[in-house]
Amino acid sequence: MGDKAHAHPGAAGRATAVDHPASVRNVVLVGHSGSGKTTLVEALALTAGAVNRAGRVEDGGTVSDYDEIEHRQQRSVQLSLVPVDWDGYKINILDTPGYADFVGELRAGLRAADAALFVVSASDGVDGSTRMVWEECAAVGMPRAIVVTHLESARADFEEMTRICAEAFGGDDPDAVLPLYLPLRGPEAPDGHAPVTGLIGLLTQRLFDYASGERKEAEPGPEQRQLIEDARNRLIEGIIAESEDETLMDRYLGGEEIDLKTLVQDLERAVARGTFFPVLAAAPAAEGARQGLGTVELLELVTGGFPTPLERPAPSVTTPDGASRAVEACDPDGPLLAEVVKTASDPYVGRVSLVRVFSGTLRPDATVHVSGHGLTDRGHEDHDVDERIGTLSAPFGKQQRALTHCIAGDLASVAKLNRAETGDTLSAKDDPLLMEPWRMPDPLLPLAIEAHSKADEDKLSQGLGRLVAEDPTMRLEQNPATHQVVLWCLGEAHADVALERLRNRYGVQVDVVPHKVSLRETFAGTSSGRGRHVKQSGGHGQFAICEIEVEPLPNGSGIEFVDKVIGGAVPRQFIPSVEKGVRAQAARGVAAGYPLIDVRVTLRDGKAHSVDSSDAAFQTAGALALREAAADARIHLLEPVAEVSVLVGDDYVGAVMSDLSGRRGRVVGTEQAGGGRTLVRAEVPEIEIGRYAVDLRSISHGTARFDRHYARHEPMPQQIAERIRERTPDS
Repeated sequence: MGDKAHAHPGAAGRATAVDHPASVRNVVLVGHSGSGKTTLVEALALTAGAVNRAGRVEDGGTVSDYDEIEHRQQRSVQLSLVPVDWDGYKINILDTPGYADFVGELRAGLRAADAALFVVSASDGVDGSTRMVWEECAAVGMPRAIVVTHLESARADFEEMTRICAEAFGGDDPDAVLPLYLPLRGPEAPDGHAPVTGLIGLLTQRLFDYASGERKEAEPGPEQRQLIEDARNRLIEGIIAESEDETLMDRYLGGEEIDLKTLVQDLERAVARGTFFPVLAAAPAAEGARQGLGTVELLELVTGGFPTPLERPAPSVTTPDGASRAVEACDPDGPLLAEVVKTASDPYVGRVSLVRVFSGTLRPDATVHVSGHGLTDRGHEDHDVDERIGTLSAPFGKQQRALTHCIAGDLASVAKLNRAETGDTLSAKDDPLLMEPWRMPDPLLPLAIEAHSKADEDKLSQGLGRLVAEDPTMRLEQNPATHQVVLWCLGEAHADVALERLRNRYGVQVDVVPHKVSLRETFAGTSSGRGRHVKQSGGHGQFAICEIEVEPLPNGSGIEFVDKVIGGAVPRQFIPSVEKGVRAQAARGVAAGYPLIDVRVTLRDGKAHSVDSSDAAFQTAGALALREAAADARIHLLEPVAEVSVLVGDDYVGAVMSDLSGRRGRVVGTEQAGGGRTLVRAEVPEIEIGRYAVDLRSISHGTARFDRHYARHEPMPQQIAERIRERTPDS
């Protein structure tokens, strides 16, 4: 693995098609924004020979699209794949966004990968969101390793950072998080900072010097051996503790020198099982250098210690009608089973899908079945269609290198799957299958938009459809109560990117407008009203009189209409007309223009004319009667109340509860959720939590998450209701 004595780059250039899953490694890079993930991807691609020193593609000749990769990744908004060849292996490096708003892209990367490399900055430490992702990986047993970056920083302290990582990630076993190397610092500069120029292997006790720009192996001196002695002993004990050979610890404690090959093999097995988490160090290559510090060690860790796709259990699979189906894990000759982990639109080739193949082999020009989960609540249509595969390619920036096939365990870009969306399953057209979807966070920040012009209005629907097809963490709502188009996003940055894509990618200019909450009205007490609609202007007139009584009903009752007319004062054929008029007026509102709910309207009396009475006249009279009853009654403005559950670290519980109270919330309970976290349950008016997705992140330093569900409508405080009525025209 990374501590082996040999180190040489494999065939230069980007990865090609492979013929066996054992030759593939899929690794996802995880870390907060600014931790150095993109720089690390560049350094790994440079060491593997995928780019040259000038940042040009070796087999290209013009400026590399790797610059475009860097540009996009620095914006930190989407998942990127960089496949490279190393020592006979194809490594698919998946770089994920560091911003919490784009956790959907992170989840896609975790789904497509078989192991995770957590990137932490030596100068910044480990943030709360990175800890949460570590826990997600632990829950599914994903193998993990840690790489410490920014060693060039004056505040960098590798040993202290290793201790912090052991504390943050080690849980009950901090000895499962240990370094494989110690940084070697060069001569002290005039500013007093000694740069890191190499690494010392703790197992091999070999020195790997990067000072010249290329990795050179040497024998460490006595001082350097003494420097690593304690760390080496602790590492050996940590490896032996995870060994499947139960006699190894007794032999070691008895003074036996454990063979290096045995230690390396046990280390690789423990890493692949997800029970040992090595810490490594990396730094970018200097100008003109061929290799960045620690990149060879990282590539050897990935190829030697991380599992092959063959070791990943088969996903849960059903037929489209829900019947369970067993599929053998990662069999290139098995039934086709692949998943779209990312969807993007290219202005030249159209929709491009990044696909992970779990079983079978994907080939160009084949016809496949596309099965979708629907997610109709997020604006995705349910679909079950056959589509023809376009070209297969290995992405590298905007360039696509054609592939002849993509076997189980590998990833590829697929062109022109016009109906496939992120999360969809691809399978054989005569054997359709459906994979269990991965968990997506619920978007909870509303963005209400309107088309800027008539021309934009014509393009808006298509643009929004493409937007949500690419991003399943975004929910599209056409709110029938407020008549608004609402994009539900994960945060402000997510919303900004959505607007940018609508504008630049789909040519749709939109205006952001205040998000409306669906308020309602109801009667606070019993009231009566008389509707009189009498007009005579030549020919047939209009005559209808009705008298009603309105009384409040319990929450959730809706509108109840009761006929108690005696003696035929209102002819039978016009009673439905009165009800229709009442319900139409209720939908328009009676005080501030919001729908009236939870009342019983009783028709008690009325008058009709043998010639001038009509359906339209009694509809109008019913509406007038309801308005008159409202004029003499106290009308409550009702606001929706949400049940909110906040999962937050114990350190922030007080701040969260105080904030909820400030939002007119009622905390209804708290309970311990384990891992030093508490679940806070509260009922909060929805008008107060429009920006809660943003505010909670600030309050908890990004460590809390919440969900919300509609509970009921209830009366709004009088002073707030009055302010809303004042802002309502014609109220």
